[in-house]
Amino acid sequence: MTRAPVALTCGQQLAPRRIGPITQTDIVRFAGAGGDFNPLHHDPEYAIRAGLPGVISMGQMQAGMLAAWVSDLVHVENLMSYSVRFASPLCIGETLELSGRVESVDPATATATLSLQAKSADRVVIAGTARVRISLRQ
Repeated sequence: MTRAPVALTCGQQLAPRRIGPITQTDIVRFAGAGGDFNPLHHDPEYAIRAGLPGVISMGQMQAGMLAAWVSDLVHVENLMSYSVRFASPLCIGETLELSGRVESVDPATATATLSLQAKSADRVVIAGTARVRISLRQ
């Protein structure tokens, strides 16, 4: 069953989501699902020797959390494109704040462009954009 697109307006702030604090178990589960067993994600001593404060999550974990959040808001079948840029690592114990804004609306194509970000405290961890189908009815 296809759900109807949601109505969005230019400048609208999207309902935020908070995830965390991130645990070692979260990271290990994601590693198992994706097959990424880089020691940066499970071996604290290795991560510290690499110049990190400790174990970090894989960037795709944050990208997936951001994608899931925006898909929940607009319904996955209305998500037309999604791209991200990794800005900084996410460590165990940190909490992600997901947020976004409607940057533009194109009535001719019934689409909107969204700016997205995940922050930990005041630090951007991942930033992205999405193009989504929208309803023009208010």
